[in-house]
Amino acid sequence: MTDLGPLTGRTIEELCRAGGATEGVLYLLDREHECYRRTAVLGSPSDSTFPGSLPLSHPVPHHLYASYKLALERHRPADMSQIAREPSVGSALTAMGVALVLPHVNRGRLIAFSLLGTPRSQDHEPASVNSLLAALAQTATNAFDTHMLYEDLHRSHLLMKRTDRLKSLETIAGGFAHEIRNPLTSIKTFIQLAPERKDDPDFIREFSRIVLDDVYRIERLIEEILDYARYMEPKLTEEDVNDIVSSCLYFIDVKADSRGIKIEKELASDLPRVMLDRQQIKQVFLNLFLNALDAMGGRGGSLRVRTRTLVKPGGKLWVQVETEDTGEGIQEGNLEHIFDPFFTTKHESGEHEGTGLGLTIVHQIIQEHRGEIQVQSAQGKGTTFFVNLPALSA
Repeated sequence: MTDLGPLTGRTIEELCRAGGATEGVLYLLDREHECYRRTAVLGSPSDSTFPGSLPLSHPVPHHLYASYKLALERHRPADMSQIAREPSVGSALTAMGVALVLPHVNRGRLIAFSLLGTPRSQDHEPASVNSLLAALAQTATNAFDTHMLYEDLHRSHLLMKRTDRLKSLETIAGGFAHEIRNPLTSIKTFIQLAPERKDDPDFIREFSRIVLDDVYRIERLIEEILDYARYMEPKLTEEDVNDIVSSCLYFIDVKADSRGIKIEKELASDLPRVMLDRQQIKQVFLNLFLNALDAMGGRGGSLRVRTRTLVKPGGKLWVQVETEDTGEGIQEGNLEHIFDPFFTTKHESGEHEGTGLGLTIVHQIIQEHRGEIQVQSAQGKGTTFFVNLPALSA
């Protein structure tokens, strides 16, 4: 079991069954709020007797670890006689109607404890019952610890992603300042010269065109920075990658035809389906396809798109989408930087000048889908991108 609710419920149920108790409560450590939270109940104990949470300073958890050490030496769970020597603890347990206390301790930390009511009968030998309860309690402790390790791993993963974004802020800030300087200079110059050149139609017409292009560029730059900075948690649905690829190729068909570029597609018929965010993956493929068209310019060429199934070690299925163009290619020294923010090999002026964030966003989306993106390129021959996405089992 990996879901905490069923796990704690099953634990207290089995402990009560083994101990012959009709009522039981399990409290689990809530590290964020520094308390023990009631996570499972068997029977009908009242909320006043067993509150929803107990502070770390409460007499029961506060002294349980010491009693656990004693129980460990005697190889049996802590019972009332062991911890009743502490007046505050004994009175608290008596008020709760608790007959047996089972601490769940791992790596020197009390991660949970189970409180069992009075047994219905004494049909079994106390020693055998105690041994069974100790074994069950340890098994539950291991399961709780595994769950907490998974939570820690998940938090670490989120923290790493946030840290990566924070590290990118310096690059983004510097890149934004550099990219926006030239457009702002032309706009400022136009505003300064316009009053004295207002009667010069050629100046007004030409400079207006330049300024408008620069405004478009600043607007697009801001939009792409917001796209990159926004946390992109994919909304996953079961999708056919071939359908998404075909949709994106249909979108660019007219543009490719106007440039004399031939589109070739080889889509595998038996492609497994993939859990993905359809709109985000469309953004990935449209970016790659449009980049390929730009790389070939007006010289014509071909864009080949292939899909296939990959079987990785361990038998796990992946879907691969290969995008190959016959454009200029990328210099070998630039390949390792193409996913860096604000790195671009496009140097056209005006509205369509590259911002260097397109492939960065592509890389981020693929990472969010737990996929991979790779690139191969040869100058003068073209570039090939490989997008790999984990597939659903058959």
